[in-house]
Amino acid sequence: MRISIPISAFVAAIVGFGGTLALVIAAAKAVGATQIETASGVTAICLAMVVECLWLSWRTKMPVITAWSTPGLALIAASSGFTMPQAVGAFMVTGVLLVATGLFKPLTRLIAKIPASVASGMLAGILVSFAVNAAKAIPADPWLILPLIAAFFVIRLFNPALSVLVVLIGGGLAAFLTGRVGSLPAPELSTLTLIAPQFTASAIIGLALPLYLVTMASQNLSGLAVLRAAGYHPEPGPLIGVTGLFSLLSAPFGAATTNLAAISAAICTGLDVHPDPAERWKTGPFYALAYLIFAIFGASLVAIFAVLPQSLIVLVAGLALTAPLANALSIALKDEAERMPATVTFAVTASGLTLLGVGAAFWGLVAGMAVLFLEKLKKR
Repeated sequence: MRISIPISAFVAAIVGFGGTLALVIAAAKAVGATQIETASGVTAICLAMVVECLWLSWRTKMPVITAWSTPGLALIAASSGFTMPQAVGAFMVTGVLLVATGLFKPLTRLIAKIPASVASGMLAGILVSFAVNAAKAIPADPWLILPLIAAFFVIRLFNPALSVLVVLIGGGLAAFLTGRVGSLPAPELSTLTLIAPQFTASAIIGLALPLYLVTMASQNLSGLAVLRAAGYHPEPGPLIGVTGLFSLLSAPFGAATTNLAAISAAICTGLDVHPDPAERWKTGPFYALAYLIFAIFGASLVAIFAVLPQSLIVLVAGLALTAPLANALSIALKDEAERMPATVTFAVTASGLTLLGVGAAFWGLVAGMAVLFLEKLKKR
């Protein structure tokens, strides 16, 4: 055991949790969740990750790190017209689809056949609104927002992983010291709130299916790639199936989908963790311990976010998604032959189109695949 193992695990957990908690809050607000339901969702998803990381890391003897789906949360936050019970039903359907993917290898291969350009175009279309909203937050409070933006881009030159977390903590302190925040809420332990699911066709097609596709294409496949790049040989089925199972079990408490991590996993799988790859799996239990702490105090963390200025929350969410947006755009436009389908996917998704009660992410994917089919048909 080296001290680098727990340090890497805790850094990965803090970066993953603190850097995107604002996005969890935004997603909960988009579906009309109360503060109690939001706190329950945060607690449940953290507990799901605790069990997933403990079991999968111990069972496989690999540093299997899980996370909530950042692009999935962005998808939820960008949606409209859904209630919390409908969202819970959609989360459960997504969990079932992930379990099915883990059990049936052809489903994994089918998702992998979606061109990276089209999948990335859909992801970029989801993320772009957050970057735009971050810029729009400047007029609301320029004296708070502009210095934080400058700090973000300076800090990321030296440590990209911590830049969002620094802005969140620094912005919160600045807001408190300058009187932008009232009294801080009293500490409280988290509780779980059961939410009865509601299954509707519009939520299944417009929320569950895009959430499944984004989670698979942008998270699970990337998470597997990180493990392979570190020299491991993971079996995709059990890893995806387990995250799907616990997504299904935690969904009735307001938790969104969990999946294999990419950025957090990269922190826990490199040479800096331990020179022996066989020892790096021990980051999993320490990572789980960190999320157990987050789960216990999830209600307090959500309450603190509730009193922070809305402009700060919007800014942090936008900055956290800037790098994923840049990466998605670069992949979407990389292949010249697929550039038009990817652009159509991006444009339709970013438009916020709602048709027949189904959201833009689904129609963006349909439009992009249709254009791709026509272009390939022409070449034959």
